Amino acid sequence: MLDNLESNYDCASAGDDLHQLKQELATLRGQNAGDQESQERINRLENQISFIMNKCDINQ
Repeated sequence: MLDNLESNYDCASAGDDLHQLKQELATLRGQNAGDQESQERINRLENQISFIMNKCDINQ
């Protein structure tokens, strides 16, 4: 998970960052952890992925 995404995010890193975030998200989902902390991490990862895709105009 990336620590801090801001409006000045460098889209040159988007490919690697998205790959890393999506892998982490898939791992968390695969663990079927239903506790509050896991759900919050999943939500944060989804938000980070959406932010990067929107900021860098990436369609998938």
